[in-house]
Amino acid sequence: MREFSYQRATDVEAAVALLGSDPDARYLGGGTNLIDLMKTGVERPGRLVDVRELPLDRIEPTAEGGLRIGATVTNSDLAAHSEVRGRYPALAEAVLAGASGQLRNMATVGGNLLQRTRCPYFTDTSLPCNKRAPGSGCSAATGEHRNHAVLGASAHCVAVHPSDMGVALAAFDAVVSFETAEGSGELPLADFYLPVGDTPHRETALPQGALITAVTLPPAPVAARSRYRKVRERASYAFAIGSVAGALDVADGAVRDVRLAFGAVASHPWRARTAERALLGQPAEETAFAAAADAELAAAQALEQNAYKLPLLRNLVVSLLTELAEEAAR
Repeated sequence: MREFSYQRATDVEAAVALLGSDPDARYLGGGTNLIDLMKTGVERPGRLVDVRELPLDRIEPTAEGGLRIGATVTNSDLAAHSEVRGRYPALAEAVLAGASGQLRNMATVGGNLLQRTRCPYFTDTSLPCNKRAPGSGCSAATGEHRNHAVLGASAHCVAVHPSDMGVALAAFDAVVSFETAEGSGELPLADFYLPVGDTPHRETALPQGALITAVTLPPAPVAARSRYRKVRERASYAFAIGSVAGALDVADGAVRDVRLAFGAVASHPWRARTAERALLGQPAEETAFAAAADAELAAAQALEQNAYKLPLLRNLVVSLLTELAEEAAR
């Protein structure tokens, strides 16, 4: 591991100033992803700026009726919070599905959104990877890609984003707040992650040196009836091969409001807006749910080894929405 310096930030302004003056620096929250990547040589920062003790660890209601979640809130605290569990249950379920208790106790909300892909070619520095070494090629495209992207990928990268939490946040239109030396800013999660294109190493739209300070969930009554479902290759804590966050509101047997987002299918949490539009006003039944899933997946471009993800996602959507529809009918 490369030698590095370590500084603990005392306030947000100091943290931003430290990183702004040193392009070789990284923010350190829980370190559950960054430290692993430093050990393998993928990340080689010259300085770590510890932000864990900044006053960003609260979950508070907003004036509009949503929730503001501080960037250093741990995943454990997020999943256990009564307002999250009651008003956005899919978010609590996604966090609990994402990692063991030990990791949840350390991992932070801001860090979760910024975690890097778990593609084995990305973490193996002896192999080409456009995300790690721009222009070197994508080893997964012609190699092992069973768990890789079926939506929104390009010839330059077929890796997927590993976050479970991000899938639920995407379903509920979360907004990311950040601080820079020039001032504060916000990015809807829908705009937070950049398209892969031919620059997969550019993952987010955050300005250079920006520090995530909070994630805000707008009010969403439909979110109170929501679920998160995750499929993985083994029952223990593992990364998804497919996941769905969904919420459903039914009136007189028809879909009045619906939210859907997919995980482990693209380089970012995938908001299924085509499926949502297809469902509005339709009967809340399996046939409509399946047709909506098919409409969303019509744009998929599966690779040789990962075409199984298409029926998997379809079945997840039908199962989750059917469960929510049955609950609404009781």
